Amino acid sequence: MTSILPPFPRFVMCIFEPIATAAGFTLPFLATELFAAEQIPGSPVEAISDNTRMLALQLGNIYLLLAMVAVAVLYSTTEPKVVRNYVIALWLADIGHIATTGYVMGYDKFIDLANYNPTTWGNVGLTAFLCATRTAYLLGLFGPDRKPLPADKKGQ
Repeated sequence: MTSILPPFPRFVMCIFEPIATAAGFTLPFLATELFAAEQIPGSPVEAISDNTRMLALQLGNIYLLLAMVAVAVLYSTTEPKVVRNYVIALWLADIGHIATTGYVMGYDKFIDLANYNPTTWGNVGLTAFLCATRTAYLLGLFGPDRKPLPADKKGQ
């Protein structure tokens, strides 16, 4: 693995997050109606329109894309600027994801953690954890980036 991230953000962003997003890809394809209903806790599972099915399946596809992009960027670059800009983009997307989820759920459901379902915990809880990890990384709280190995030292 060529990631220059310090150990904890390296584990979170290079291992945990790609696995989690790849796993998030499966539910829309295995149980589309359930996936659509679980976006807002307490929603009944019911037949969905072709438009909703398309959105759910495309979202699942984006989760898989996110997993592949994370692996492609973080396992291949040794450029701190590339890693930092990638993490900033994800950080902004995390904020947008949580804000959008909260907006659509409404304030009362958003703060009602006791009634969150697994999908809501992923949309809010997991995304908040990832955002906090990225924030700490961007603030330098995990220490400096690791120095990449010189080309002649790799694989020894």
